[in-house]
Amino acid sequence: MIEIHRFDGGITMKGHAHYAEPGKDIVCAGVSALVQTLIQSIEELTADKIQYSMQPGPVDIKFRDLSEHAQLLVDSFFVGIDMIASEYPDNVKLTKH
Repeated sequence: MIEIHRFDGGITMKGHAHYAEPGKDIVCAGVSALVQTLIQSIEELTADKIQYSMQPGPVDIKFRDLSEHAQLLVDSFFVGIDMIASEYPDNVKLTKH
């Protein structure tokens, strides 16, 4: 299961979806595409500075005082994650602290 934790100042993700075999896992691909797009969008479309590490499985994103534009990108990311988690509740879990 992919576990995504939202907290003040950041986002963490860990785990694997295990929906299908590696290379064919649409749940993993969807979540990966969303998180990579979030990071690139904040870096390319805003002046906000974030810190992140991405490895196969775990992702850690830290930020402070996001601009309105960057916050909109984060909110959009969670709209997508919520949709995936609703469709695949055995594979994606979202928690907020």
